Amino acid sequence: LLRRLAELRWRPDGGPGGEEGRRRVPALALTTYSKGLARELAPHGVRVNVVSPGAIATEGTTALVARIADAQGIDRAAAWDQVLASLGGIPLGRPARPEEVAELVAFLVCDRAAAITGAEHTIDGGTVPTL
Repeated sequence: LLRRLAELRWRPDGGPGGEEGRRRVPALALTTYSKGLARELAPHGVRVNVVSPGAIATEGTTALVARIADAQGIDRAAAWDQVLASLGGIPLGRPARPEEVAELVAFLVCDRAAAITGAEHTIDGGTVPTL
């Protein structure tokens, strides 16, 4: 965790990397805690995984896109493009759908995923590069 925090160049003064660091610190802490919890609970048959969604096409994001389109006098496709660009782009070209996140969670809790624990599953269309 400390190495990952250092990589964010977290600065309390809000300088380069500061705001990004403040947004990501809670997520990093939760992921690290979940990995420790997974190790502790695995001998008892309890699996712990993290699902980290990126941009999701929900009613809320659709309403946001509509407000942007109306405020700027552009069509919704152009407003979506602006939102996606503000996220650094989504290589897949679209946000995930809620049912795609639900399907991932359903898989993780089923017997076919019985050996998966202590993992983080990012579902963001390729926005955040992961190893």
